[in-house]
Amino acid sequence: MSLLLTFLGKNAVTRTKIAIAAAKSLANQGKRVLLAGHAEPALPLLLGVSLTSDPQEIAPNLQAVQFQTGVLLERSWEDVKELEAQYLKTPIIKDVYGQELAIVPGMDTALALNAIRQYDESGKYDAIIYDGTGDSSTLRMLGMPESLSWYVRRFRQLFANSDLGKAISESPFIQPLVSTFFNVNWTTDNFAQPANVANNLLDKGKAALADPKRIAAFLVTSEDPIEVATARYLWGSAQQVGLTIGGVIVISGSSDTSLSEEFTPLSVSIVPETKNTELYPLQALPDFAQQAVQAPKPIEIDTNTRQVRLFLPGFDKKQVKLTQYGPEVTIEAGDQRRNIFLPPALTGRQVTGAKFQNNYLIISF
Repeated sequence: MSLLLTFLGKNAVTRTKIAIAAAKSLANQGKRVLLAGHAEPALPLLLGVSLTSDPQEIAPNLQAVQFQTGVLLERSWEDVKELEAQYLKTPIIKDVYGQELAIVPGMDTALALNAIRQYDESGKYDAIIYDGTGDSSTLRMLGMPESLSWYVRRFRQLFANSDLGKAISESPFIQPLVSTFFNVNWTTDNFAQPANVANNLLDKGKAALADPKRIAAFLVTSEDPIEVATARYLWGSAQQVGLTIGGVIVISGSSDTSLSEEFTPLSVSIVPETKNTELYPLQALPDFAQQAVQAPKPIEIDTNTRQVRLFLPGFDKKQVKLTQYGPEVTIEAGDQRRNIFLPPALTGRQVTGAKFQNNYLIISF
């Protein structure tokens, strides 16, 4: 299993230079590192090498790759066709080819996340440095397993309880018709098979995101007020998707900064400014793994006191909204929405109180 690191902040070139420095630093420590970015010019220009859609070694212990959405789509489409063939006796999409598929918004991040998952599962890397967009799109990408898990969980149950689901499961007239088209005896349990496969992948993704030893992000900012405000906003938004923010990297021409109070209780590391394509000194970087473990957890659930504590820095109580329409609690903060999957001891209980105190939303049941 790899440690996945990514960087959030307003300045794209600064983030990429930090990502390169982090990758080189970890590689120098003897770790097997993959530096991954999207098909944009900054990463290869700063590295001084051409990159392709397959990992290539650019230094000892260090490989780099660019995610080309078209290539990832072609590869993933073959997996989709194989999955369809498992369940349909006459596949529908067998004559649709990945090379002709159009790319729609959001597809690039979903395919990138799947590629990261595959590289992680390959066992070839100790660390994966992801040079993403560094904004809300990256957060939604990393939060995708939890979001999709909610859809699978809720709509599978709705289907099972619906008249259509019951008819497919119980009707002696529908079963022969259904078996004509499908390779399985299509009961409600069998209907759940593909959903269970998907859920297993999503559960692995959620478990990794909840573990700062597996996935963490660091904020990158200068002392510019707009960059600081953006970093604080991304800090709070990251908590909404369950992503641990391990610390803050401040790019500054001074060895001292007054930003510590803005990001308390995170550790703040100062990295000296460099010119143009000059990379940052590796010795100025923080200990990423150690700081990630010491950082505040996005969510803590205490079944004994029947409380859920969410760490939401960067927001005030007017920007946080709590609702409970179904069996789960929904939290909105900024432009992020999170459905909290409660443990059995709290499932089905109604919220009895909530307060926003010291950057924590504390919910009682």
